[in-house]
Amino acid sequence: METYGGRRTQGERDAVTIEIGYALCSAAFAAAVLFGALAGPAYLFDPTGAPRTAFVGAGVVLAVVVFSVRVVSVPARFARGGQPSQPGRTSPDS
Repeated sequence: METYGGRRTQGERDAVTIEIGYALCSAAFAAAVLFGALAGPAYLFDPTGAPRTAFVGAGVVLAVVVFSVRVVSVPARFARGGQPSQPGRTSPDS
């Protein structure tokens, strides 16, 4: 985004939309995998009482944290210009 304070081009708006979609999808996937890894044993081995509550609670809390961090970090990295200028190639200073 080189137009600070100016209007964005259609290509820039499309790029932002795609990045937001990517952030949401990748965050949902990461949160689901983490929740499955932590809460899965609670459903697979069927413990009762406190252990089950602890596994499921930890899974929910960590999944929410991972989702939130991923949704914020992907667009922030995109706004800083952390992407190479041409797909599949590195920037010259790397």
